[in-house]
Amino acid sequence: MIQGTMSSVGKSLLVAALCRIFKQDGFRVAPFKAQNMALNSFVTRDGLEVGRAQAMQAQAAGVDVTVEMNPVLIKPEADAFAQIVVMGKPWARLPAGEYIRRRSELWSIVTRALDTLRAQYDIVVIEGAGSPVELNLRRGDLVNMAIAEYADAPVLLVGDIDRGGIFAQLLGTYALLEGSERARVKGFIVNKFRGDARLFEDGVKILEERSGVPVLGVVPFIRDVNIADEDSVALETLTADRRPLTAALDLVVIRLPHISNFDDFDPLRAEEDVTVRFVDRVDDLGTPDLIILPGTKTTIADLQFLRARGLAAHIVELARAGTPILGICGGYQMLGAQILDPLRVESNETECAGLGLLPVVTTFAPEKQTVRARGIVIANEGLFANARGVEVVGYEIHMGRTILGDHIASPLRITMRGENVVDDTDGAVDARGWIAGTYLHGLFDNDALRDVMLTNLAARKGFARTTRARFDRQAAYERLARIAREHLKMDAIYQILGVRPSSSVFRPPSSVYRSHQ
Repeated sequence: MIQGTMSSVGKSLLVAALCRIFKQDGFRVAPFKAQNMALNSFVTRDGLEVGRAQAMQAQAAGVDVTVEMNPVLIKPEADAFAQIVVMGKPWARLPAGEYIRRRSELWSIVTRALDTLRAQYDIVVIEGAGSPVELNLRRGDLVNMAIAEYADAPVLLVGDIDRGGIFAQLLGTYALLEGSERARVKGFIVNKFRGDARLFEDGVKILEERSGVPVLGVVPFIRDVNIADEDSVALETLTADRRPLTAALDLVVIRLPHISNFDDFDPLRAEEDVTVRFVDRVDDLGTPDLIILPGTKTTIADLQFLRARGLAAHIVELARAGTPILGICGGYQMLGAQILDPLRVESNETECAGLGLLPVVTTFAPEKQTVRARGIVIANEGLFANARGVEVVGYEIHMGRTILGDHIASPLRITMRGENVVDDTDGAVDARGWIAGTYLHGLFDNDALRDVMLTNLAARKGFARTTRARFDRQAAYERLARIAREHLKMDAIYQILGVRPSSSVFRPPSSVYRSHQ
C-alpha cells in the first residue's frame, strides 16, 4: 500500500509506476483505492463510473479498469454537497457531515471489492487518500490504515519534498500513527526532488536514524509526465502560470470551480506549437485562438460563477466577434439557450439561461449516462473542416439530455455505445463550424481529429503547422517506470512483498535514464 503524508504528494503516479514495473516483471497486477474524492472520472467497459486515477493506473498495469478498483467515488458539488458513487452508480447526494455518519455502511462493499481483486491478481497496489493521521477522521477510516490492516498490507509512506518540510511530513506522520500502524510502515519514499539527489544523502540518514524506517527511494520531480491527474490541485500551477506565450496557437480552458476531467486537455498540452492556459479571470482571457468550456460536476452553479466573474459576457462577446468556442459535456450544456432541472437533480435552481451560443436545451434527469462511445465526424466546416469521416472514440458521463433546435447540426455520429451498435448523433455545431459542443470526453486523445482541428485553427490564424504530436499514454507509463526503477530500491520492495520476479523479467536499459530533469 502507498500512503502519503498529505494530498498531492504523488501517490497516484507512484502507484502507476509500480503497476507498470510489476507488469514488466511478469506479474498480473491491479490498482485499488477504496474511496476516491475527485471530479476526474472514467467509464468502465460495462458502463460504470470510477476515478480517473484508477483507470490510469489500470492502463499502466495493462488491464482493463473495473469498478472494484475504486468502489467509492465522491464527486463534490456546490454548497458542500457531494454525489456518492458506489460500485460505479450514484448511491446518494449528501452533505459532508451526513456522509461521514453513513460511510460505515460502505465497509463491507469496499472490502468485498478488494477481496475480488486479490483473488484475480498476483499483486494489488493499494493507494491511500490524503493523510493517514487526520486524527478527527480516523474512527470512520475507509481508505488508509483500516484498509492496510484488513489486507495485512505493508505500507510505503510518501512525502513531497518540493512542498517543503519533508522531515515534519514523514517523521511527524510516522509519530502520529498508532504502534501497530507504525509497524506496518516498511519504507519511506521522498518524492518530487529537484536537482542532484546526492545532496540529500544526509537527509536520508536523518530520516532513517530518527525513525528506524529505511528510505526506499528519492524520486525526482518529473516534468511533462502526460499522465492523467485526479486532483484539481494540479491545476493551481497551470492557472497561476503567467509566462509569455511562445507557441503559435493560444488555447484557453476556462477553469470552472467544479471542473471535471481536465485530463481531456493533456494531448493539447503535449503539442509543441500549442499553449494551453487555464483561466478563471477576465483579465487573463485575452484573445485566444480557441476557448474551451470543459466538463463540470455542477453546470448551473459554474455558469453562475462565469456570470459573476464577468467571464460569461466576455466569452459571448468574443464568440460573436469570431473567436472559436468548444464546449465539452457541462461546457456544451452551458453553450445552449437554456438548462432545466425540474427535479432539482443538480441544484435548487429549476432553470437557468445558457450562454445562447447554440440553439439547444438541456434537461437534467436522475439517471446518469455513463458509457464508452465510438463514432465518426460528420461535420465539415470550421473546426471540423476536412475531418468528415475521421473515427473518434471516447466516453460519456453526464446527467443531462440535450435537445437540438431547428436548423442545427451535430458534429459527430455515434456508431457504438458500450457493446451496442447505435445510429445516433452527438453534440451541436453552428453553421460556420466555429462554435461547437459535444458530450464526448477524450475527444483530443484522437490524434487524427486533434491534428485536423489544430490545423484549421492555424489556417484561420494564417500559418501552416510544422509539428505533429502523437499522444501516447503507454509511452508515458514506460517513461514513468524507467524513472521509478532508477530511483526506487526495487529489490527491497520485492523483499517486503515476499515475492521475486521470474528470471525472464523485464530489464531496464543499461544506460542511465536522466531525461526527466
